[in-house]
Amino acid sequence: MARTLILGSSSPYRRELMKRLHLDFQTFKPEIDEQALSGEAPQVLVQRLAEEKAKKVSRVMHGAEDALIIGSDQVAVCNGEILGKPHTHKRAVEQLLSFVGQKVTFFTGLSLYDAREDIAQTVCEPFYVTFRNDLTEAEISRYVELEQPLNCAGSFKSEGLGTALFAELSGSDPNSLIGLPTIKLLKLLRNVGVNPLT
Repeated sequence: MARTLILGSSSPYRRELMKRLHLDFQTFKPEIDEQALSGEAPQVLVQRLAEEKAKKVSRVMHGAEDALIIGSDQVAVCNGEILGKPHTHKRAVEQLLSFVGQKVTFFTGLSLYDAREDIAQTVCEPFYVTFRNDLTEAEISRYVELEQPLNCAGSFKSEGLGTALFAELSGSDPNSLIGLPTIKLLKLLRNVGVNPLT
């Protein structure tokens, strides 16, 4: 019998990526404290939060005690500073202005938690975005107005007009920028016998 697969996120972007993988899955949003611990490195933070989200689902969602649960978390880092979601138009514009001509690293934590075995496979996937050095405040403000990326780490959506802000992208999985590194996810799933190609 196939194991239940649960995406521990309410993100429509992550849900869309999961649908593309031809996997049957449910979604459940775990509520956890996402604050960084004192001195916590961004790579450590996103892995800890991804794993905490997956484990929280196993504890609070009915029927999840036997499931495979996916947790994910993402932060943007620019000049050593961890940047979260802006939540307001003003902060989104300020965040994007600070990126002009800069390389921003996005760290995406991914955890696949086997609730039955109490085993988590957890990884961190980096992705790098270099922003145009000729971006104007008017362009940035217009972008924020059009796409409203207020709940996105880094204040943009790479799957939309966000690419108008970029000079260059580099990394092993562009989907990690959207919030779910699917190449790594499929590898973790194969480790536990789940493969959409078989």
